[in-house]
Amino acid sequence: MGLRSSGRKLSFDILSEAASVEDAADSRLFRRSNSLPTHRHTEVSMPKNRKRKKHKKKKQSSPDFAVISEDPVSDSNAESAASGVVFGNRSDANCQSYVASVCASSTITVAAAENGYNNIINNGGELRQRNVAGNDEAESREEEISVEKQQQRSSEANGSVVTKLETAESLDWKRLMAEDPNYMYPVETSPLKYFMEEMYTGNSLQSTTTLGDEKERQRVYDTIFRLPWRCELLIDVGFFVCFDSFLSLLTIMPTRILLTLWRLLHTRQFIRPSAAELCDFACFVVLACAVTLLEGTDISLIYHMIRGQGTIKLYVVYNVLEIFDKLCQSFGGDVLQTLFNSAEGLANCTEENMRFWIWRFISDQALAMAATIVHSFILLAQAITLSTCIVAHNNALLALLVSNNFAEIKSNVFKRFSKDNIHSLVYADSIERFHISAFLLFVLAQNILEAEGPWFESFLFNALLVFVCEMLIDIIKHSFLAKFNDIKPIAYSEFLEDLCKQTLNMQTENGKKNLTFVPLAPACVVIRVLTPVFAARLPCTPLPWRLFWILLLSAMTYVMLASLKVMIGMGLQRHATWYVKRCQKRKHHLHFD
Repeated sequence: MGLRSSGRKLSFDILSEAASVEDAADSRLFRRSNSLPTHRHTEVSMPKNRKRKKHKKKKQSSPDFAVISEDPVSDSNAESAASGVVFGNRSDANCQSYVASVCASSTITVAAAENGYNNIINNGGELRQRNVAGNDEAESREEEISVEKQQQRSSEANGSVVTKLETAESLDWKRLMAEDPNYMYPVETSPLKYFMEEMYTGNSLQSTTTLGDEKERQRVYDTIFRLPWRCELLIDVGFFVCFDSFLSLLTIMPTRILLTLWRLLHTRQFIRPSAAELCDFACFVVLACAVTLLEGTDISLIYHMIRGQGTIKLYVVYNVLEIFDKLCQSFGGDVLQTLFNSAEGLANCTEENMRFWIWRFISDQALAMAATIVHSFILLAQAITLSTCIVAHNNALLALLVSNNFAEIKSNVFKRFSKDNIHSLVYADSIERFHISAFLLFVLAQNILEAEGPWFESFLFNALLVFVCEMLIDIIKHSFLAKFNDIKPIAYSEFLEDLCKQTLNMQTENGKKNLTFVPLAPACVVIRVLTPVFAARLPCTPLPWRLFWILLLSAMTYVMLASLKVMIGMGLQRHATWYVKRCQKRKHHLHFD
């Protein structure tokens, strides 16, 4: 046991002495490496901030100078000695041999360490200098990489790309512009190259126009061909519907009134009239009162007043009268609907409410009479203004047409219109065209009464000029209205279908708009104009013969108007029936009008 304990003590003493020798060698190595002039020069040449950053990093990480490996032989012997000490519970003889071997190995280890450390001391300065220099370069490289990454993150956050000028070659401006992704189109400084590129690069108008598609082509052909045809067809049908209503007022209404009076005289018994008979009687009273007032109007006086106007031009007067004509047309339609409603109530009321409905009918009758008289005078003044422009020899008609038509285009084309508004606008154009026809009839009558010399050719030319200008303006207006408001030509076919159903007294779907036209005011103007023409053709005979000629001319006129009414009415019904059936067969209206 004593030998074992002494052997263990001796082995531990030897190991402690070997460790002390190694510590002493390490301390001499550190002092020698720190005393090298190259290391001092390297540390002095470094900036202060870099030294601070290096010291901070050294505090955080393990030192980089511990790269010199120990002797593998001594390491293995020390490990074997340690293992012998740990597992030393053997026999005494084995212990003595084990201690002797440990002492020998310790002596060899100390000697090898002395020799190795002497060589390290000689070459340690150079190794330490290389190690420190390598560490400094690695640290500076890591700092540059971290700064570059931080700049790249900040540039990506700002949404821009920063191009780093690393070498002198990257200072080339063309190379930088070529590599920059934001620089897509390089600017050519040579005028000849720029001109050649413009000549051989795409369309010559590519900077201001774009390539169209099939939809754009369809839109162009709709504006030029399809829509004008359908629009003109709709306006023409509307014109004939207005003309048919006008002829009904002059032919059907008097006939129905005569039949009612004949029945009353034949039965000699008063029967409450129906709503239709009350409506005919109310329209006849309004027409008779308006014609009576217009007969007392001096047309020549109004003509000279308008012609001698120096402050206001003729086209201004005509435009003002046209605006009032449209207002009276709209208001007259509402008044006439109110009058017909009162007639319906009076025809179906009880005996207790008879007094109320009679006063209501009379008040509506008076209002309709006042509105019709005002409208008639406006139309008469407008017809006289047009006649003044036609008769004048200073191109007043051309100025009137230009100002009126282009003012109409300006006031309608560049505005936003819905489909219903365009529907109403088409009907208004049909009514306006009928009014122009009445005005031209007034001009014809005035020329028959007062013109001298050859006048028919001049009148025919002026009438065609007015009609053609009106037709062209309506086509241009509706074509561009449909273009700007994205209205397809099929919409005008739908409008025509609604008008045909109105002609056939069919109910339109979804409460579509109907053509509202009140022919009372135009009829008053036409009667006022044609009466002097018939009076001038009556022979100068005694009163009985004069009355005979008046009745004969009236009958002839009535037959002519009734025949014309039958022809137009039957033609409208045939066309309406054919078109409605056609639309019903083709539900999507995919037909070519």
